[in-house]
Amino acid sequence: METALLNSVYLPKDLRLLPQDKLPQLAKELRQFIIDIVAVKEGHLGASLGVVELTIALHYVFNTPEDLLVWDVGHQAYGHKILTGRRDIFHTNRQLNGLSGFPNRSESIYDTFGVGHASTSISATLGMAIASQLKGDFNKQHIAVIGDASIAGGMAFEGLNHAGVTDANLLIILNDNTMGIDPSVGALKNYLTNIKTDKRVRKHNIIEALNFDYSGPIDGHDLNAVIAELERLKSVKGPKFLHVITTKGKGLLNAEKDQITYHAPGKFNNITGERLPAINVNQPPKYQDVFGLTLVELAKKNTSIIGITAAMPTGTSLKYMLKEIPERAFDVGIAEQHAVTLAAGMTTQGFNVFCAIYSSFLQRAYDQIIHDVALQNLPVIFCIDRAGIVGEDGATHHGVFDLAYLRLIPNLVIFAPLNAKDLRNILYTAQLGDLKNPLAIRYPRGNCNTLNWQTDFETIDMGKGVCLKEGNALAVLSIGTVGAHVSQAIDTIPTHLNPKVAHYDMRFVKPLDTELLDLIFKKHTAIITVEDGVIKGGFGSAVLEFANTHKKEATKVTCLGVSDVFVHHGSVSELYQQIGLDSVSIAGEILKLLS
Repeated sequence: METALLNSVYLPKDLRLLPQDKLPQLAKELRQFIIDIVAVKEGHLGASLGVVELTIALHYVFNTPEDLLVWDVGHQAYGHKILTGRRDIFHTNRQLNGLSGFPNRSESIYDTFGVGHASTSISATLGMAIASQLKGDFNKQHIAVIGDASIAGGMAFEGLNHAGVTDANLLIILNDNTMGIDPSVGALKNYLTNIKTDKRVRKHNIIEALNFDYSGPIDGHDLNAVIAELERLKSVKGPKFLHVITTKGKGLLNAEKDQITYHAPGKFNNITGERLPAINVNQPPKYQDVFGLTLVELAKKNTSIIGITAAMPTGTSLKYMLKEIPERAFDVGIAEQHAVTLAAGMTTQGFNVFCAIYSSFLQRAYDQIIHDVALQNLPVIFCIDRAGIVGEDGATHHGVFDLAYLRLIPNLVIFAPLNAKDLRNILYTAQLGDLKNPLAIRYPRGNCNTLNWQTDFETIDMGKGVCLKEGNALAVLSIGTVGAHVSQAIDTIPTHLNPKVAHYDMRFVKPLDTELLDLIFKKHTAIITVEDGVIKGGFGSAVLEFANTHKKEATKVTCLGVSDVFVHHGSVSELYQQIGLDSVSIAGEILKLLS
């Protein structure tokens, strides 16, 4: 399509030179540019399409980057990136060594705060506004853009509560599209829905009660209306709140109709919006679906099973239980802390509670895991999705810290299945009624490696590892699905060396199978531990602690995993090669020790 206007805008200063009556055409070009790139390169689509007009208006009215603009989560920031000097390299978005999929301070001066998790923007922007006051700068503007799902998060309320008793020059823009990744939930969502039509609700406004100057709701796709209101608010002192109504996926009919799928649709036809068919439809299920479907199967027979997730029913596949047994499945919104303690409360009453949260999001509920679950030794079952390397979402979403941050907590049992069958069996074992401790089950993003996964249930022997291959010199100890890479690596070892290599799937990081470890150390002169998490404090550290405590200094231990760095974005296979956890790299480490 014609992109004459967009091609003339490299930075916001160029945007501000355009006549206001040209901006609707710029919005059309920007929206199509996003569609054209994401259709081929993939990424987050619907959120950015919904804020095209708002993005243009913000950079048109405010003097960015001197005025500070923060995007909550950042799913919606593609237009922002394109208008702030990154149009010509936007095709590298979310690719190895390319642009980050989220605002990133190291990438651009216009990205004032690094984001990726929800509900952080209000606190960060308030911090900036107060800092400006302390510097004596009372003219600088500070704008936070937050969605109706994110504003329900506890941290957002903490920020609102503080901001309301300050005179900070803060503008919070609520991008209200009734959607997060899944539909927004909760009483606040109902309130925001009602405020659009009910004058009585508007009269008793929650936001005004918190001492904000509230305006709206206004149509977020009406550029003239948005610009006019932003211009007015520039001169209003103190904390301000603008309620903007948008449509997620605006401008692409399929994305407007199916907002969940088109949050991140994969490849699609940029003209029709139709998603491109998968190359091989007969493929194994995703681990999240193994979890979700197995939980429904078990819950139909065991009425004490409850499922909980924090705004991720589709991502964790708790959607299946929400559909079939809605009275025992709960989406609590972007509220991981609440999800964990809610699970703890239900567990005290005899229920088997499966709390499904992404690894990187579970970090936000760390105190609740310790204080509300482990300290009371409540057998909550944490189903930790997206463990390990997740790919293009990068450093904010990789689940590489959970083994380390959970391993140090007393009472907690940590299990990592090698495959879908093991995941299915640990879920079965957890709900039998014999669980005495909280249990963490971690599994990765993506597809498992077998079509035949719905086998008969078997009980997992708690705290016990298994030998996958015997060997007489070097033992490789793996935890979780990265064990498949180890098996592939061993298969490539030359025939004369292959009998020297053993492979053990340890299954449990805590408690370690010390009986099996003792035999392994006695039998082998070298050990390699392999984990798709950080080495410091992780599974390898646990093995080293065992070796030190039991004086196993005769055996050399090498730990493979994520080193002391943040892993950035790229495909999963590229990142595994980068950090040395692909089968070729593992084979190289094995041969090095055998030579």
